[in-house]
Amino acid sequence: MISITVTALVFGVIFLAELPDKTALAGLVLGTRYRAGYVFAGVAAAFLVHVVLAVAAGSVLTLLPQRLVHAITGLLFLGGAAMLLLHKEEGEEEIKKPADQSFWKVAGTGFMLILVAEFGDLTQIMTANLAARYDDPISVGLGAVLGLWAVAGLGIVGGKALMKKVPLRLITQIAALLMVALGAWSLYEAVAG
Repeated sequence: MISITVTALVFGVIFLAELPDKTALAGLVLGTRYRAGYVFAGVAAAFLVHVVLAVAAGSVLTLLPQRLVHAITGLLFLGGAAMLLLHKEEGEEEIKKPADQSFWKVAGTGFMLILVAEFGDLTQIMTANLAARYDDPISVGLGAVLGLWAVAGLGIVGGKALMKKVPLRLITQIAALLMVALGAWSLYEAVAG
């Protein structure tokens, strides 16, 4: 059974954490060069692979004692918040343009770019933490995938317009605040047990 509450919470946290990330910019660049649908198919498939790996890792953590899991996830959430707040913007990486504009070439370019760039990324680690925290892999996986797909879609279709209206720094601060709250709650549960 899917928990709408867990799915919505995970969606919000992952969406806000991923929005200021390089993925939205990569999607924007790819979306301006190629057919948006082709780019989204490749990017969406790569994110699905990442979420499955993260949820599997988080599910393994649920085998540990509950207080230890709460302590670990609390510390990781606080670390993630610090990473978001201390992250400096990097220059845009060069994306090679495939000579062929076919679906498979364009989707493959998007897939490989995200698969490599996002491996071990903050949102993948956060997804594993959330899977461990809530012990609900389906709801966490669904929320994470939808959050990542939403950011990818925004980046591919309308990233420039969004970034002109909402400062990335504000989005980053909101995501960090949510992570601090989740981290503090997890640490409280570890101590209060």
